[in-house]
Amino acid sequence: MPAITPHETAEHPVEGFRSVALPAHPTRPFRVYLPTDYQPKYAYPLVVLFHADGECEEHAARLVPLLSRRNYIALCLRGPVNRSTRSDGRPAFGWAALPDRGARAALAYTATEYNVHPARVFLLGVAEGATAALRFGHALGALRSRRGQRLAAAGVVALNGTLPKGRVPVRDLRVLIGHGSANPVVPLAEARRGADRLTAAGAVVRLTRYATSRRVHADMLRDANRWIMTQVADTADTKD
Repeated sequence: MPAITPHETAEHPVEGFRSVALPAHPTRPFRVYLPTDYQPKYAYPLVVLFHADGECEEHAARLVPLLSRRNYIALCLRGPVNRSTRSDGRPAFGWAALPDRGARAALAYTATEYNVHPARVFLLGVAEGATAALRFGHALGALRSRRGQRLAAAGVVALNGTLPKGRVPVRDLRVLIGHGSANPVVPLAEARRGADRLTAAGAVVRLTRYATSRRVHADMLRDANRWIMTQVADTADTKD
């Protein structure tokens, strides 16, 4: 059985964060967040978070309360590439070119352990994690919810992201890009070019700029929450 903290029962899961380490992937622990007043019979949207290069799942977890404490189940992944240790003592990880088994296993666990709406899976990537999020969306179809339904990416949020330059299957995918106008690593002009590439590939893209640098501004997360809930409303005719 996977290690889970805090203690809970299947009938009455505890809201808040828990850490999970699957036996098949012991070096890839992840964090799962259950929202305030979690209702096990309600099929929640799921937000999967991909941290920036050189960070870990704990950094992604810090963003969740700023996004929403009530609207979503959240899954904070750890990248598969070990970047050694940061100056603050925390482990540092990055993302591979292709979706990996550890990330898929974490999503499969979350989607079967908790009540996730199969058509409302959102992928949120920060910096280099944005590319990982876009690539991961194509791998969802092989995974299923606790009711046996195929999972589907309802949208991708890229915050101060490095967007893929190669071909990524994104036809009809909804993408929100939030980018700092003073980002020194990925200039706003590059983010606009990335948005144009995604649009040309068939994605439905919205780009919003913010008066910040590479830092994830709180306004980015507030706008991401509103955007995600708009997409949820657009799929309201999907049976829960």
